[in-house]
Amino acid sequence: QVQLVESGGGLVQPGGSLRLSCAASGDIFSISAMGWYRQAPGKQRELVATITNGGTTTYANSVKDRFTISRDNTNNMVYLQMNSLKPEDTAVYYCKADQRSGLRRWSSWGQGTQVTVYS
Repeated sequence: QVQLVESGGGLVQPGGSLRLSCAASGDIFSISAMGWYRQAPGKQRELVATITNGGTTTYANSVKDRFTISRDNTNNMVYLQMNSLKPEDTAVYYCKADQRSGLRRWSSWGQGTQVTVYS
């Protein structure tokens, strides 16, 4: 079992920045990749960014060139640096860990952190 705890959300004006953090604990050796997802009111949860153990990253088109995902494997942390924030970035942001053991694949989620971009 992996436990994920997000932090760093809050209120910010358009054009501002926030840095989200996700601390992983537990069965961290089963983690193959980590990512950030978000869910706005009335919308489905969507991928924001992912990063593999090797450091390969992917981003949603809507956040490319504004958001940066990174990880600190020594301290089992994943970060999401969010710049040039827009009102449409308002959502609950979730950290996700993709896990594997042999042929088994599964995922764990954090509890989420609220990001609100207001004018």
